[in-house]
Amino acid sequence: MANLFSVAFEEYKSKIPWKLKVIDAYLVYILLTGIIQFVYCAIVGTFPLNSFLAAFCSSVGIFVLTVSLRMHTNPANKDEFASQSSLKSFADWLFANLILQVAVLNFLG
Repeated sequence: MANLFSVAFEEYKSKIPWKLKVIDAYLVYILLTGIIQFVYCAIVGTFPLNSFLAAFCSSVGIFVLTVSLRMHTNPANKDEFASQSSLKSFADWLFANLILQVAVLNFLG
């Protein structure tokens, strides 16, 4: 089993471009942030429910937007997204994140 993971990790390191590795690291960070928020809510409680919902929805929203960015910038998917450059995809990702954060701030009150 350990050999399977080491082979998969070596293939990941050799075949995945650097930009996608950075996006993957960011996805792991967002996932851990969402898990920590959920565990904190389960242990401490949901006294400011709007704050928890806003933060957790922000984590989920950013995760979904970042997965979309990864799909658009992946060289293996260039046939599907040939009309859109990776720079435009990044600009769209930034704009969507801005709109998401405005909605989260609005939900906080």
